[in-house]
Amino acid sequence: MLPSGVTVQDEQGHFLLVNDAAAAQLRISTGEPSGPASKELNRRRETGLELLRSGRPAVAEECVTSGEAKQVFLTVHRPVRIADRKLLLSSSADISEQKAVEDQLFRSAYYDELTDLPTRRVVERRANSLLQRDGTQGKFALAFLDIDNFKHINDYYGHAIGDALLVEVAKRLRLDLRDSDMLSRISGDEFILLLNPIQGEREVAEYIQFALERLRAPFFIDGSEIFASTSIGVSLYPDHGRSYDVLRQNADIAMYRVKNEGKGAAVFFDASMEREALARIKVEQALRLAILEKRFCCAFQPKIDIRTQDIKGIEALVRLRDDEGVIQAPGTFINLAVELGLIDELTHLVLAEIVKSIDLINETFGADTSISINVAAKQAGNPKFMRPFAQALEATGFPERFMIEVTEDAFVAKTHFQTEILPIFRKLGVGISIDDFGIGYSSLSALADITADEIKIDRSFITDIHKRPRSQGILRAIESLSEALGMTVIAEGLESFEELAYLQAATRIRYAQGFYFSKPIFLEELKPAIPIVSEARINLASRPLQENRPVYARADRYRR
Repeated sequence: MLPSGVTVQDEQGHFLLVNDAAAAQLRISTGEPSGPASKELNRRRETGLELLRSGRPAVAEECVTSGEAKQVFLTVHRPVRIADRKLLLSSSADISEQKAVEDQLFRSAYYDELTDLPTRRVVERRANSLLQRDGTQGKFALAFLDIDNFKHINDYYGHAIGDALLVEVAKRLRLDLRDSDMLSRISGDEFILLLNPIQGEREVAEYIQFALERLRAPFFIDGSEIFASTSIGVSLYPDHGRSYDVLRQNADIAMYRVKNEGKGAAVFFDASMEREALARIKVEQALRLAILEKRFCCAFQPKIDIRTQDIKGIEALVRLRDDEGVIQAPGTFINLAVELGLIDELTHLVLAEIVKSIDLINETFGADTSISINVAAKQAGNPKFMRPFAQALEATGFPERFMIEVTEDAFVAKTHFQTEILPIFRKLGVGISIDDFGIGYSSLSALADITADEIKIDRSFITDIHKRPRSQGILRAIESLSEALGMTVIAEGLESFEELAYLQAATRIRYAQGFYFSKPIFLEELKPAIPIVSEARINLASRPLQENRPVYARADRYRR
């Protein structure tokens, strides 16, 4: 009646006792079988005879399969002597459920659940085992792979499609791999490929090129045709390092070189890349220190009514003051701040600067002007940032004066911005502006659902607009579209009298922003000057345009 399987075997291999549980396990009738023995019984008999000859106890796992069903038993064997006879007592416990849990835990720890690929720990352990055989081990290659623009694919098609794409990419990368090679998904859209052994760089280059060509072919997932290129950096042992960490880091550096030079290709590591990486690290450290020390300041550029020359609003533009006091334009640090996850803190610093300077802003530009703040698309779709940011705007006491500027992809991407975040800002009276319109997705189907207050036409359409008939046609289309959707149009990057004259004569656009009126103004530069009251908003409507006069009484020093 014991649930454990119990057998007693003598030196001739005969089973003197087999209880019901053991009979089921060994697939025999109770007692010695009369017909052909099962393979489980033969295996038990051979094990027993060996242990009886050696006289030693043993503990072993025994696996019994029946079709797809699998049972695992933990069996304890102990030789005993009874009445001058050498016998083997064996007891088996069913540990199938325990083994299933252990297997699940093992796969969770060492295999990626989505792609069923080994994790970073497995490939690292494999590489280290190869490195420990230094002297006998030949060359091997470590390739770092990253799917280009995967975040945009995820945002646009949704996470389910993004996950399916990762699975398909893994399948294509597995093709033609040898048993000695290993592909691992180490995080998100990043993979590591270990090629071992290799003859040299040429062999690796040929294989990587074939892999790139396979990955360039479209993926058909859930009715969508998706194109996804991959950037690959490769390091070789021992040429590019003698430890896994160094080899992986150098492959990573090489991959970022591909990213910076256009994506969708592969490159081998070289020493110059390491110098570039060190320089980048210095820039990152400087940026983090600048945020810690709050060495950022704001400049403000007006949005002008080109019919009356009145100020409609101002845009807050963040600038970095470096160690030597030199002002750095956002192009040198904004993208890096987004990449490093520092943009949220930077945006809050801009808001704090505005609140601190609100009296001077009112005195300079007028108490009724709107104040625009740029929010990156990555922030716009992130409720963890946008909800606290909305609370910070409300805490200023004048949230209705703010205009949030976001690019088109914030609206088009399948994020929380439209459904969850936009209503919060609408409730506060905060305006919404589509920045750099015309160079992003420009999805007309998405625009039909957008409830923005303002469209800012990218400067690429405004530059020399009087000379470019095709751009003029696009401008008229955007103008009609904005009127149909009830949005105000702002022309960005206005820099010449001819551009202004065309907008006034050939369009119904009322507002523009650019160096023609004024460069961005730092408020501290206005403090020593005579306070600007009503004169600050000089109306030039009655003056000839040929005078090309700036809006501000002292704006000549800000003009280019």
